[in-house]
Amino acid sequence: MKILGISGSLRKGSYNTATLRAAQELLPQGVTLEIFDLAPLPLYSEDIDPFPPEVKAFRERIAQSDALLIATPEYNHSIPGVLKNALDWASCAPEPPCANKPVAILGASIGRFGTLRAQLHLREICAALDMLVLPKPELFISYARTKFDAQGRLTDAETRERLREFLEAFLAWVRRLSLA
Repeated sequence: MKILGISGSLRKGSYNTATLRAAQELLPQGVTLEIFDLAPLPLYSEDIDPFPPEVKAFRERIAQSDALLIATPEYNHSIPGVLKNALDWASCAPEPPCANKPVAILGASIGRFGTLRAQLHLREICAALDMLVLPKPELFISYARTKFDAQGRLTDAETRERLREFLEAFLAWVRRLSLA
């Protein structure tokens, strides 16, 4: 199974990108997680035709994946612009690669709500793109500063276990959808 990981943060020390790296460590054998860097994507405009090479590469990676794992920070009670921009590029015709794609959403933040509001907004966007969002469990990593070390490794045992359980449920979701 091939999963494409998307971090909604461009920050070098991003807790969300670090969470995706932790997910790579926790996945079972036979499951891969590639983390895609959104930084090269240009701002979305319908006037840009054909798709720039960076957008083509992003869309191809989505199409080639079995599922998406999106880790979003929360900016001003919503998702970051860079993530919305990427999803706008992925929603374009012809053949939007996100349609009917299984997706799981999680997020880490330094606050106590752990990206709750951003994840709610992202669920709405994913529904508009006909993506198949994992309904439960949800994973909100709050107080992220206390759960990662200086090198960005997820060191909090309870959070690692919650992430492992989240990934197990996600993989079961993807398998269930592939049988439907």
